[in-house]
Amino acid sequence: MTSAPPSPAARTLPFTAPWLLAPMEGVTEPCFRDLVLSRNAPEHLGGTFTEFVRVHATPVPRAIVRRHIGPSRFPQPVGVQLMGNDLERLAATARNAVAAGAPLVDLNFGCPAKGAIAGCAGSALLRDPAAVERVVRAVASAVFVPVTAKIRAGYDDASRVEELARAAEQGGASMLTVHCRTRAEGYCPEVDWTRIARAARAVSIPVCGNGGVETHADFERLRRETGARLAMVGRGALADPWIFSGRRVSVGESARFLVEYADLMRERNQWPGGGIAARVKQLLRYWTAGGLVENEEHRLVWLREKDGEALLARLRTLAAQP
Repeated sequence: MTSAPPSPAARTLPFTAPWLLAPMEGVTEPCFRDLVLSRNAPEHLGGTFTEFVRVHATPVPRAIVRRHIGPSRFPQPVGVQLMGNDLERLAATARNAVAAGAPLVDLNFGCPAKGAIAGCAGSALLRDPAAVERVVRAVASAVFVPVTAKIRAGYDDASRVEELARAAEQGGASMLTVHCRTRAEGYCPEVDWTRIARAARAVSIPVCGNGGVETHADFERLRRETGARLAMVGRGALADPWIFSGRRVSVGESARFLVEYADLMRERNQWPGGGIAARVKQLLRYWTAGGLVENEEHRLVWLREKDGEALLARLRTLAAQP
């Protein structure tokens, strides 16, 4: 006879610090995650997540989930993020994720992509707090590890953020991450942290604030101003992977990250051919670390380089510096 999973209150979050790296589609695959984790001690970076694993017509097999998790090399936990709306398939995939070694399962209620909306997944579920509660409950009832939920502040507006927060809590979430923009706002420059504060006041579970963290000091400022117990960064870590510790790095160290990123993708047979340089350019669009990108005009020089090998050769020359 199988015993019931412990209550959410009894499930200890495995994070080693209150600063977290956000799950980002097309970014937080194992190569990028490993390099960020290698450069930030557990007392600075508390944990991270996979890109979302979309649950379609059948549960995602254990082997595929394991590929998303990647090799376990660091003390910080890597949670598996799932996105879907079929309760049985989500629950089965969550069990597969735990069997593959996931120390926690996160549920995506924030993806604003048209495909997710059309499939009634991601931020589409923000229109129905009861559906959010059902999804969380189905997964939390299926596994023994902490189940967390990541929402945006709302679908078209933030008027129901408290209701959404309570739905996640009532479903059994051990932590709620609130991205302070709505689905309609996408990734606009403006942020409103009062929405995170409203969610934090509405529930007793830990809330993690997300959105608008651009510097190391913003982590603590977000917590102080909102009452969130944790803070999460996404694009700010694409600009500066050392944001968690606040350490300033040299041009050489900055370039070495990008070179190692390219080499690791090649070693693991990720993004063959010209795709590797394209992935490096994806980071260069945001990159501020170490003064490698001097200004926006200089950034365009990097991004307009059509020869991927030439771009990587320039980075290797800079990486040879101290």
